[in-house]
Amino acid sequence: MKISLLLLSLLILLPLSLQDPIPQVKAPSRAHAELTSHGFPIGLLPLSVKDYYINKTSGDFSLFLHGTCKITLPPDNYLATYSNKVTGRITKGQIAELRGIRVRAFFQWWSITGIRSSGDNLVFEVGVVTAKYPSKNFDESLDCEGKRSSS
Repeated sequence: MKISLLLLSLLILLPLSLQDPIPQVKAPSRAHAELTSHGFPIGLLPLSVKDYYINKTSGDFSLFLHGTCKITLPPDNYLATYSNKVTGRITKGQIAELRGIRVRAFFQWWSITGIRSSGDNLVFEVGVVTAKYPSKNFDESLDCEGKRSSS
């Protein structure tokens, strides 16, 4: 009886002891590192980056996600959607000709056409309209809503 109880205890506790006590956090991709090298925080991109290409001369880039992605952007909780392909041109402190990111504000979807780094702030461009937010609000890269990060 004691041996059976001991074996049962081991069978229950052994898998728990083998689990990693610290949850795995998905590491930022090379695309996230590219953002920081141009003066932007990694939180402008979701965690689900699959691949990216950049022309180092012109700054033209194509970013590929594992599918369309929805995230809630800080600080005002705007819902943003990322297409499975995002394109644009990146230079130090500026992302221009941006395509593939839309944000819901004032009951309507708007395409973000550019992002500029201005001191401690990011300036988001929607056509000729701009909105400024502290860049520290984008220090962490978020996972797509409704999806689990793969670890």
